[in-house]
Amino acid sequence: MAALVLPAGILVALLLVAPMVLLFRISLNEFSPTQMMVEATTAANYLRAVGDPYYRSVLLTTLAVALGSTLLALTLGFPAAYWLARMQSRWKSLATIVVLFPLLVGNVVRAAGWLALLGNGGAINATLLGIGVIAAPLPLIYNTGAVVAGIVAVVLPYMVLTLAAVIEGIPRQVEEAASNMGAKPFTVFRRVVLPLALPGVAAGSVLVFVLCMNTYATAVLLGGPRFKMMAPAVYDQFVRGNNWPFGAALAFILLTITLVLTVFGSAALGRRYRRRLAEETT
Repeated sequence: MAALVLPAGILVALLLVAPMVLLFRISLNEFSPTQMMVEATTAANYLRAVGDPYYRSVLLTTLAVALGSTLLALTLGFPAAYWLARMQSRWKSLATIVVLFPLLVGNVVRAAGWLALLGNGGAINATLLGIGVIAAPLPLIYNTGAVVAGIVAVVLPYMVLTLAAVIEGIPRQVEEAASNMGAKPFTVFRRVVLPLALPGVAAGSVLVFVLCMNTYATAVLLGGPRFKMMAPAVYDQFVRGNNWPFGAALAFILLTITLVLTVFGSAALGRRYRRRLAEETT
């Protein structure tokens, strides 16, 4: 067994761990306008990232957008996933392809589509102006709402497919038994379907949250120059500011917070799921 795992472990170490170690080492260097960076071992970049009110605000914005987008994707994705999982029609394969289809379009192209829809001269404002409902274009773009809408459109297929795979494993007889005992549809969902689907909720939420925390194109194109999240901030430090040590520190802070929240969230949902199973078996 170890011989089978070893090649994959080496590949992961080379492609993932080694670059992270190198990035962490760069984050400990000092920035120099003339030499780009000077080799050192200092925590000044991390202290600046934590102590600067601007970057604290960027981090809080990133967390708020990621959490809000994850919850919205879960709320919208669960009904669609349930419908897809319980579908017995011959069109189920086609429905699955329709869910997968948005993944074939790049994030930049999708963001451009949102610009064409929500911009001052976009389809929505043009229609409302044309029928006389509004006198001036509505500010539908370059705000938090536009960014959240764009992110949810990107991550929703991942949530739906992850949840659908778990819901398919829940026997229909369990729901039918609850209904025969007099439980109403919402009670069946709350007391039967949702607890049994918690592994899918955890997996889908973790995947979507990681994608939301690291979004770049959607935040830049739909948020505008004044809207900042951590991924664009890291890009600005590396490419525009040439401050590799500080950019590496920001990247590591983003990585650490994402991992910590992901682990704690998964552990909390896992404990709840195990406690629920224990209650049902006793």
